[in-house]
Amino acid sequence: MTAPLELPNMEGTEVAAPGFWRRARRSLRHDWPALVSIVLLILLALAAILAPLLAPHPPLTTYPEGLEATGAPVGPGGGFPLGADPNGRDVLSRLLYGARVSLVIGILANGLATVLGVLVGLVAGYLGGWVETVLMRITDVVMSFPILLFCIALISVTGPSARNVVIVIALIYWTALARIIRSLVLSLKEREFIVAARTLGLSHWRIMRRHLFPHLVPTTIVYATLGVASSILIEASLSFLGVGVPVPDPSWGQMIEQGKEYFTIAPWLLFFPGIALLLTVLSFNLAGDWLRDLLDPTAPERR
Repeated sequence: MTAPLELPNMEGTEVAAPGFWRRARRSLRHDWPALVSIVLLILLALAAILAPLLAPHPPLTTYPEGLEATGAPVGPGGGFPLGADPNGRDVLSRLLYGARVSLVIGILANGLATVLGVLVGLVAGYLGGWVETVLMRITDVVMSFPILLFCIALISVTGPSARNVVIVIALIYWTALARIIRSLVLSLKEREFIVAARTLGLSHWRIMRRHLFPHLVPTTIVYATLGVASSILIEASLSFLGVGVPVPDPSWGQMIEQGKEYFTIAPWLLFFPGIALLLTVLSFNLAGDWLRDLLDPTAPERR
């Protein structure tokens, strides 16, 4: 896991401000890596949604013709466009359904972590006092654990399943965002519009929801986009180690783990899921970097 992201100050940035989409289109015309990454993410999402239509075979079905007479998996071509695995299952079909697993777990886990991080950071930063102290010390305790080892320990207790992977990642990954949101709230809560809201007698909840949270949306969107990549990597790592998505459900990490055992005779088993994971994570990171620049009012506009 990488260190907590240092995001730019985007206070007051309006995501839906007039001209936002015009600036986004103009920016993409001059930022081809971001454009390619967004196109790849769209294609990946469509492939995951349409997996039942695109997959040439059911992902869990074994086929005798997928194995050579020697027992080795057949290579790409014929009825198996990307080859077969050692169990005679179609690699392309498992890649497509594995994209579903990675995207669903990555988005759900990071979504829950984002909600928790924003809530903790917002409450701690605005209320201050003993509430801030308790919440931030809990945050520090969670951040002190090695993320992957902590996930493995929790999964070992709860049992491997896609649902448990989502919950475990969410319980671990909210801390960095909570600290970022808290720092933004600390700089915002003494501004004139917040002081005026308190003077008018508005409740704390209303001030946080109606007056503070809109200023946190750009930072939250950027961090959530970048966080999906990390969540997908954690899920792949857990599945690689055998404590993630249970066998035989397709998972890219699980496919990579299986492929390393047959690298010398069937390199496609390692190559195709590895490339899929690499492109997915890289695309989310590039898209997040583009969003960060686009939503940062201090960044120079690309022409």
